Amino acid sequence: MASWPWSASRDDRLSSDAPMIMGLMGSGSARRERTDGALREFGERLGYRFSSLDGLKEALTHASYANESGTGSCNERLEFLGDAVLELCVSEELFMSRPDYDEGELTKSRARVVCASSLASWASKVRISPLLLLSKGLEIQGGRRNQSILADAMEAVLGAIFLDGGYKAASSVIKRFMAMSSFDASAEERGKDAKTRLQEAFQAMGLPPPSYRLLSRSGPEHASTFEVEAVLMDGRVFAAGSGCSKKSAEFAAAEVGLRRLEDESNWADAE
Repeated sequence: MASWPWSASRDDRLSSDAPMIMGLMGSGSARRERTDGALREFGERLGYRFSSLDGLKEALTHASYANESGTGSCNERLEFLGDAVLELCVSEELFMSRPDYDEGELTKSRARVVCASSLASWASKVRISPLLLLSKGLEIQGGRRNQSILADAMEAVLGAIFLDGGYKAASSVIKRFMAMSSFDASAEERGKDAKTRLQEAFQAMGLPPPSYRLLSRSGPEHASTFEVEAVLMDGRVFAAGSGCSKKSAEFAAAEVGLRRLEDESNWADAE
C-alpha cells in the first residue's frame, strides 16, 4: 500500500489544484489526519462513506508514482475491476430505465457514460485531481489535467468502492453519476443547436462558419474518445472539444466556440 507522502518537493505548484495539496502537507499524525479528512470529504462528494481508506489510497496512486517511490502498489488492478463494475452497473440501469431502447440504442447510451471524456468530466466535478499521487515527471507534464489519467482514476475508485462496500454501494454511486450525465440521444440534439447557433453567429458577421476536423481518437472501440477542432477558413483553430463520438465532439467544440464569441466581443475586429 502506498504511503501518502505529499511534500513541497512534489513540485505541486505546477498544478492548478496545488492550494488544496499544500494544505494537506505536514508531518506525522497531523498530516495523516488532514489527508484522511480530505479523502473522507472526497467520499462524501461521491455519495459514499468508506469503511477503510486503504483501497481509496491505492485507487489514487498512479503507476508512475509507485514506480518512482518504489512502493510497488498502484491503481491499475483496481482500474481493471472498476471498469467491469462500471459497465455492469450502467448496463443494468439502462436496461431497467429504458425499456423502449433496442440493443443498439442501449449500447450507444452506455458508451456515452463509460467513455474517457465522460469519466474525466465526473472526475473534475468531484475534484479528484488534487488527491492523485503522480510522479514528478507527470506533474511537470500536467498529469492532473490529463483526461486519460482522470478517467482511469475514477474507474479505480469505483473498484475500491466495490471492494469496500459491495455491488450495491458501487451501483448507488454510479447511478448518481448517471443522473448528472447526459447520455441520451437528446444530448446530441442539444449539441446540434450549438453548431447551428455558431454557424448563424458567423454568418451574421459575414464570415464563413468553421469546419470540423478530427484530431484524434483514443480508447477501445466500444468506449472511444474523439477530439475535434473547429477550424477557420484560413486554417486557424477556433475551438476544440472532445466526446464519446465524432458528432458529440463536434458539438462540444461548437459550444466552446460560442463561449469564445461571447467572451471576446472584439473577436470579429481581429479578422
